[in-house]
Amino acid sequence: MNKIPAPLSSVNHRILVIDDNPSIHEDFRKVLNPVGSRLGEELDEDETSIFGDTQGIRHGSEFELDFAFQGREGLEKIRSAAFAGLPYAVAFVDVRMPPGWNGIETIAHIWKEFPDLQIVICTAYSDYSWEDITRTLGTTDQILVLKKPFDHIEVTQMAHALCKKWQLTRIADRQIAELDVLVQERTAELRMTNARLNAEIAERSAAQDAMLSSEERFSKAFHSSPVPMAIQRIDRPGFLDANTRFFELLGFPRATVLSGEAGFWADDATPGRISNALSVQRTVQDMAAGIRTAGGDTREVILAAENLVLGNAPYRLLILQDITERIRLETELRQSQKMESVGRLAAGVAHDFNNILTVILGNASLELCKEGLDSELSASLHEVVLAAERATALTRQLLAYSRKQIIQRRPLGLNAMLEQSVATLRWLIGTHIAVDLRLAPGLPPIFADANSLDQVVMNLALNARDAMGDGGTLTFTTSLAELDDAGRARHPGTEAQRFGCLAVQDTGHGMDAATLAHIFEPFFTTKDPGKGTGMGLATVYGILSQHAGWVDVESGPGCGTTFRVYFPLSKEAAEEKPALSVVAPAAPPHGEKITILLVEDENALREFVSRALGQLGYRVLSATNGQGALEVWAAHRDEIDLLLTDVVMPDSISGRQLAHRLVLERPDLKVILTSGHSTELIETDFERQNEHVFLPKPYGASHLAKTIAAQFPTGRPNDSRSPAPALAQKRAV
Repeated sequence: MNKIPAPLSSVNHRILVIDDNPSIHEDFRKVLNPVGSRLGEELDEDETSIFGDTQGIRHGSEFELDFAFQGREGLEKIRSAAFAGLPYAVAFVDVRMPPGWNGIETIAHIWKEFPDLQIVICTAYSDYSWEDITRTLGTTDQILVLKKPFDHIEVTQMAHALCKKWQLTRIADRQIAELDVLVQERTAELRMTNARLNAEIAERSAAQDAMLSSEERFSKAFHSSPVPMAIQRIDRPGFLDANTRFFELLGFPRATVLSGEAGFWADDATPGRISNALSVQRTVQDMAAGIRTAGGDTREVILAAENLVLGNAPYRLLILQDITERIRLETELRQSQKMESVGRLAAGVAHDFNNILTVILGNASLELCKEGLDSELSASLHEVVLAAERATALTRQLLAYSRKQIIQRRPLGLNAMLEQSVATLRWLIGTHIAVDLRLAPGLPPIFADANSLDQVVMNLALNARDAMGDGGTLTFTTSLAELDDAGRARHPGTEAQRFGCLAVQDTGHGMDAATLAHIFEPFFTTKDPGKGTGMGLATVYGILSQHAGWVDVESGPGCGTTFRVYFPLSKEAAEEKPALSVVAPAAPPHGEKITILLVEDENALREFVSRALGQLGYRVLSATNGQGALEVWAAHRDEIDLLLTDVVMPDSISGRQLAHRLVLERPDLKVILTSGHSTELIETDFERQNEHVFLPKPYGASHLAKTIAAQFPTGRPNDSRSPAPALAQKRAV
């Protein structure tokens, strides 16, 4: 129930002036306090003609003024006045009030909390046009503009008129609230009456002597009900009557339905099922059935039925409930929950697996760096590395599907990225497949991760290639898509309204409905054993979900397949990012080793990294968790040049929290964060900040060395001596 504003005993003449100039305060005081005016009495007469007798409301001719020098101070005074039950009716706000909020910002903040306050903008300059003001504050009748130097009469008239307007608005709100209460009370009464009426109809229908008295009530409830209902004849085809919602659901003309010419049951056996059920019980409840509309669509319904006797003739009451949309939503919810559960499982497996792979890949790469390695052992180690790299690719697909991979979204030109991706994919697709690019001109940039976009294009292209074994045409189409109300209902997790759409269409054999229901599930594949991982489309699904977009698919046996992926548009223009140059690992300066604080809770992984960095000439201080790292830091604070830490650790201090604390003490400290995946990184704005370097697991010794060396291109920080020559290049993976 809405809250009714308290009665007002007099016109509110409380005015707040927000201006950084004390002389302006004095001018307003001279003009408005005290002053005599006929305007208040005239407005009283108008109020009486509109709202009736308002006896007891006294309109004084003097204004009660308060002053503030800055926007924040003004907002605090408005809050205090409202809390004390003495709200302001009008605020005169200067546009320029350095160094705090300007006038427009001040008004915006005030209206967030006090939308009824009448505003007068005071300005001596053309800082804002009326279009600028309405663009910022919206179109409103609660704002006037007063040019400095202002006319005293104009100020007085504005003050009287706006105070009166504030008062009348409060009175109108109160009357509307009272009406709303009455409407709600009446609505509740009507609902109770309707419920009681339905109960009476059900009771009196059992007795022949009460049938005539209840017929009118039943007819009203019947025809006005939002539930489709009809009275079916039993002795011959057709219906005695049906309500409006019944005709709307079927889509057939009224005469066609009543005559029985509209065969709307999707299954011809449905009428027999209803009759059989009613032969053994008085009513039928919650029977599932299907109907076919005039447009040829099939709708799922739940029906209730009951036999009636009207005028000594047998009839059947049918009540239908359309549950087509509910079934669709339930199916989507079950699918979404299943995908989310599998995603969480996949993310957990991938995280632990990445730690194991880092140890395997790292130690194998270290062994391959040794000179004079036996050829047979070298070949075996290369096989270990290749197997680890294949496993790495699989875990990255799992992370992409589960939306746990670290991405860095940037404004990207969809057309340009697509042209580059397709150019590199042509040799993978094969010459037996024609490629057709249809790029929409002037397409705004999307907000996406470049590597993820490449992966989406590659996965969809390879999926299309496998569907066109005998050749065909692969068409890439870009377009601009806008999300309407129906689209937002289908995709409730999306926030953007405009999207860049990429459609990938093939002329292959297509898919049936049973296959379409599972194509985005991980490890689901229709290929022969050993010819596919089943992660391609699952990865596409995960990438689009992580980008706040989605993927749609249309397909049918022999009709080909079309995938449409939607990426939200960027608010910024696309930029060319220069390629990063990697500096070769350099030895620490003579007599001054670079010291690295290594924080990793996995023992085997910590030992590998310590050994690898030690062989490169770095000094390594290690800790198993955040608390241990703080203890090492306390003892070697001035010696540590770089923090290399896992993001997820067993105690309460995560890698990011540890880095934040240490950088506060040493702003020049370099930081490298590493993880198989981290929900903490994903759920923050890490991708936009780029505050620290991120080294994804798994990684080899060479990748680790290059990542660290890139942080020290000239050796140890604050060391005036030149760095020693680069270490001799060794074979590494």
